[in-house]
Amino acid sequence: MNGWSALILAGGAGRRFGGGKLLTDLGGAPVIRRVAERVCAGGFAEVIAVTGSQGAAIRAALAGADVFVSEAPDWAEGMAASLRAGIAALSPQAAGVCVFLGDMPLAPVGLCPALVEAAQGAGYAARPRVAAQPGHPVAFTRAAFADLIALHGDQGATALLKARPEAVAYVDTADTGALLDIDTPDDLALAVTAWKA
Repeated sequence: MNGWSALILAGGAGRRFGGGKLLTDLGGAPVIRRVAERVCAGGFAEVIAVTGSQGAAIRAALAGADVFVSEAPDWAEGMAASLRAGIAALSPQAAGVCVFLGDMPLAPVGLCPALVEAAQGAGYAARPRVAAQPGHPVAFTRAAFADLIALHGDQGATALLKARPEAVAYVDTADTGALLDIDTPDDLALAVTAWKA
């Protein structure tokens, strides 16, 4: 992955789910563990998980995995806090970062080499696209780091991507794992079915 890092955002409380969604069982292991196992197999220079709500339990769920766990003390602010903490924890040598969400266990890790190449070609970022819908993970070049560190509030990086359409590439895929996030118990049931398949 040419010195690229991976970042797993796992700081939210999962209120829409009723709490604790990243610790819910998916095929015999917590959702966050499943995400980490897949990302760790992706050939990244480093894998960092950012925790916040339920930090100790998530750290325990990741025990033994080749993941550096960073805390976002201001996690309650929203996704921007987790992004800031994650970017700050990256190696100074990181060429770029692929950002994964902790509630997307089927995100297409195997698409990351193509995303990295596309991001480098575009100059800022790249993300998967399924039937015209943008998905995850998102690959950001080092040029985006300052903008990611400056984010505030309960927003991810979508606004940054929309502000630079000429510098953001899309990699089309039929892999619906790029869109499947677990926000509700019904979403979890879909993820379990897809995981077993």
